[in-house]
Amino acid sequence: MSVEPILSVENLSVRIAGLHILQGVSFDVAPTGVTVLLGRNGVGKTTTLRAIVGLTPRNGEVRGTIRMGAQSLLARPTHRLVRGGLGYVPEDRCVFAGLTVAENLRLAERRGTTPAYDKVFALFPELDRRGRQRAGSLSGGQQQMLAIGRVLLNDNRLLLVDEPTKGLAPKVVTEVAEVLERVAESVPVLLVEQNLAVVRRLAKDAVVLSAGRVAWTGNAQDLLLETALTKSLLGVGSGEVPASARSESGLRAPQSRAKDGAA
Repeated sequence: MSVEPILSVENLSVRIAGLHILQGVSFDVAPTGVTVLLGRNGVGKTTTLRAIVGLTPRNGEVRGTIRMGAQSLLARPTHRLVRGGLGYVPEDRCVFAGLTVAENLRLAERRGTTPAYDKVFALFPELDRRGRQRAGSLSGGQQQMLAIGRVLLNDNRLLLVDEPTKGLAPKVVTEVAEVLERVAESVPVLLVEQNLAVVRRLAKDAVVLSAGRVAWTGNAQDLLLETALTKSLLGVGSGEVPASARSESGLRAPQSRAKDGAA
C-alpha cells in the first residue's frame, strides 16, 4: 500500500537575477521521519527550501508545482503557508538580535492558537533560563535553539530546517540532533544538512542535488554505505571524518562551509 507524501515538488525551476538555479527539480517528502536534501555547496539546496516557503527574491522567477497534501503552495504568500502549518528554520538562524529571547518567542506566536511553551522549554531549558537576555548576546548554539524553538511553539504539518548544525560545537550538534530526532517522531522534516553523522542518525530518505537538478533519490542509509557514490555526489566519502571531530558527535564532514550559492 503506497503512502501519500506530505510534500510533492514537481519540475521546480527557479531563476534569480538571470541565473537558472533550479532546473526541473522533482522529489517527494514522506509523511513521517526525516528526508534530507544533500549536495555540494551552491547546488540550490537553500533555494529549494526558500521556493517551497515562498521566499524567493523579488527578481526571481519560480515555475513548477509544489503541493502539501492536496494544497498548492506556489500561489500562496509565506504568512499563509506558515499559518497553514509549514514551519521554516532558516540557515544562519535569523533571530532578532536586539530583542530578548522571550520577545523573539512571543513574535512567533500565531493568532488564535495556544503557544506550546512547555514543549519548547522541555526541549531547550536554556531558553527558559535566558528569557530576559538579548538574542544577539547568545552563543551560536543558543541562537540555533531559539530559531528552532520559535517554530516549535506552534503546531506544524511539515518542518523545513536549513543547516541547523552549521558552525556549532560538537556537544551542541548532539543536542540539536537529539531535538530534531524527537520532533521528527510527530512531524515530518525536510532537512538540509552537511554533517553526515547527523544525516546517518536522523534521515530515512535522501534527495541529492547536483548543478540544480536531482542527481539521486533513495534510502539515506543506503547512500551513506556507498562511499564511492557519496564521494561522487557530495565530494566527501561517507567514512571520512577529521580526527579533530571524532568526539561524541564529532563527525562533521570535511567540506567547505561557504553558503549555498543560491541562498
